[in-house]
Amino acid sequence: MDCANKELASDPSSTDENVDFAHVTAVASGWMLDFTFVSLCRSFKEGNFDEFNETLSVFQALSQCKSLKAAAHTEKSLICAFLARVMHGKQLDVLFEEDESVMPLMSAATVWSSLEHAVEDERLFENITVLLFVQAVAVCLDEGQRSSASSVLKWFENRHKFRKLGVKLTTIVTKMETYHPFLMSFSFNRLLETIQSFLDNYLEKNPSDFLLRAATRFVQSSPTGPDLNPVVSEDSTLSEKSNETIQKDKKTKRKLLSTTITDIWTPDTVKKPCVSLRRLSRNARKTLQTSKQQNTGKHKKRKTRKKWTPQLDKYLEDGVKRHGKGNWSQILLDYDFEGRTGIMLKDRWRILLKANQVS
Repeated sequence: MDCANKELASDPSSTDENVDFAHVTAVASGWMLDFTFVSLCRSFKEGNFDEFNETLSVFQALSQCKSLKAAAHTEKSLICAFLARVMHGKQLDVLFEEDESVMPLMSAATVWSSLEHAVEDERLFENITVLLFVQAVAVCLDEGQRSSASSVLKWFENRHKFRKLGVKLTTIVTKMETYHPFLMSFSFNRLLETIQSFLDNYLEKNPSDFLLRAATRFVQSSPTGPDLNPVVSEDSTLSEKSNETIQKDKKTKRKLLSTTITDIWTPDTVKKPCVSLRRLSRNARKTLQTSKQQNTGKHKKRKTRKKWTPQLDKYLEDGVKRHGKGNWSQILLDYDFEGRTGIMLKDRWRILLKANQVS
């Protein structure tokens, strides 16, 4: 850093002598939001569930900055809401809307319909819509929930004009053909790949990498790179406590992304119908509502950890067979483990191995 830069860095007032500081704040906030958006897209592409959720929380905080009023930021917020719903697409017990019958991929389709103006390729937009439709049905069949699959069909038929597709899926649902070639050709992985194509095209047309490129140049110009190890070693105990706090927070309600364009973040006290991202299972939500009613006094009851059930053990075993031991984040995407984390899955797997219940 040269002398001029050192003087600028040491004098905070130098930035607002000739330029409105509020304007500077808006530009800097926009860069940070763009960086977080790119990071979120990267986590989605890599299927990193935990990192995605952490980055989503950061994006939420930044998007609440009053200086960010541009339509482009609102559009990116909707894309993030869409990605969040797809990431939870196979978790049928997760709620994103007030209507409990609306499952994650159904909610994703609602958000996606509001993003039509952001997709230049009409064919790509229609392909993703079809994939959301097919997979919303397929994940229900995969869980053996034929009635839910039928509800999904009716829900989509009332909102989209895919008559031939609806007839085809109705036949599959009636016969409970979980592994029908049609469903295999419109797989969940294909949905993810197609969405990634949309993200690649969107980022090409809407560059959001200014801060990313600046940080990359800084790292490349540094001989050894940022010295982060001392900080990590000194604060290791604090980091462990922070991780525990984060994991506990995942079991409780989070205010995340809304799909209401005029009001991206919706407060808890809102009574009118809205689409808000609530990463809660139905059971967890009922428990939370009950505890709110009961805990009106000063003393709150301590929550007891739910025991592992044979069904959860079966989910874990099936997940390991499908993705391999150690891929806990991927396994979490496939099944509802009632708020458990990847570390909890790993610990439970060790217990099952010691008890010779799995091989």
